[in-house]
Amino acid sequence: MSMSFKGLKTATAAVLGVVMLFSAAACGTTDEATSSSSDGGSTDSATISSYDVSSVKKDDAIASLLPESVTKDGKLTIGTNPSYAPAEFLDSDGKTQIGYDMDLARAMGNVFGLDTEIVSSNFDTIIPAVGSKYDLGIAAFTITPDRMESVDFVSYFTAGMAYAVKKGNPNKVDENDLCGLKVAVETGTVEEEAINKTAKQCKADGKKDIEIQSSKQQTDATTAVVTGKADVFFADSPVVGYAIAQTEGQLEQLGKDFDSVPNAIAIKKGDSATVEAVQKAMQKLMDDGTYDKILKHWGVESGALKTAEVNPNVEG
Repeated sequence: MSMSFKGLKTATAAVLGVVMLFSAAACGTTDEATSSSSDGGSTDSATISSYDVSSVKKDDAIASLLPESVTKDGKLTIGTNPSYAPAEFLDSDGKTQIGYDMDLARAMGNVFGLDTEIVSSNFDTIIPAVGSKYDLGIAAFTITPDRMESVDFVSYFTAGMAYAVKKGNPNKVDENDLCGLKVAVETGTVEEEAINKTAKQCKADGKKDIEIQSSKQQTDATTAVVTGKADVFFADSPVVGYAIAQTEGQLEQLGKDFDSVPNAIAIKKGDSATVEAVQKAMQKLMDDGTYDKILKHWGVESGALKTAEVNPNVEG
C-alpha cells in the first residue's frame, strides 16, 4: 500500500465457491493463536501449502540480541490479520494462518529459537497492541509517517496498490474518476485513508459522493465486488492479483499497479534491541536464500528486497 491519491493501488457455482472460500478466511477476526517453531504448513491448504521452514535453525548470535521481555515465555508472539491472501490468510482448517508473511514469521521464529505463536486479529487493532499483546505485527503493513509515530519498522517486501473490478468492467469504472461509485476497502489500511481523501475531493469538486464500504476483512471487500455490492475494490497489488486468480475469472485488474512502497514488520517504538534482532534475522533469511524461496513459492518474488532496513524513508 502507499499514500498515492491517483484517481483519487459455470458462473453461479463459481460465485458460491468464492463466497465459501472468503467466508472461511473471514473466521480470523477473533484473537486465536497457533504455535509452531518449525511449521512446514498443512498439507491440505485451501489453495497452496505453506513453505517448509523446518530447515531454518537457530542463530545464537542473533537470538542473543532479543530482550528478556520477548524471550521469557519461549514464544515469538505475532499479531496478524489472516484475510489478505497471499500474504496472510487461513488454511482450509479455518484456523491455521498461511501465506508468505506467515512463512517468513515462522522462519524468523526459528532463527530466534522460539516457538512462533500467531494471533489472528482485526487489522486496525494490531499496531496499537505491538509491545504489549504482541512482540511483532506482521500483516503487510505499509510504512507511513503516521504509523511510524506508533511503532518502529523493519522492511521486508515491496508492494504497490491496485484496483479490481468485475470481469469486463461492466460498470465502466474509470480509475481516474471514482466519484459516484461504491468502493470497497479493508478497515485501517492505507487504501481506506486514500479513498477517504478522494471522497472529500469529489465533494469539494461538486461531484457525486463515493460510497465507501469499509470491512474488517479484505475478503469481505473482495466478495462485495464479486457479488455486485461494490463497483471496485482497492488493495495491495499482490492481494489484487491473488484475488483475481482465486475467483476463477470473475475479476480483473483495473489499470496498472502504482506507487510501490515497502511493507514492514511492526515493533514496539523505541525497542532498539528487538528492532536490531528482527533486522538481522530478516537479513539472514534474505542472504541464505530462504527468503527468496518463500516468495517464489507464493509467486510474489517480484516484490523481493535485497536489504531489510530499519525505518526507511517514505513519502507521506
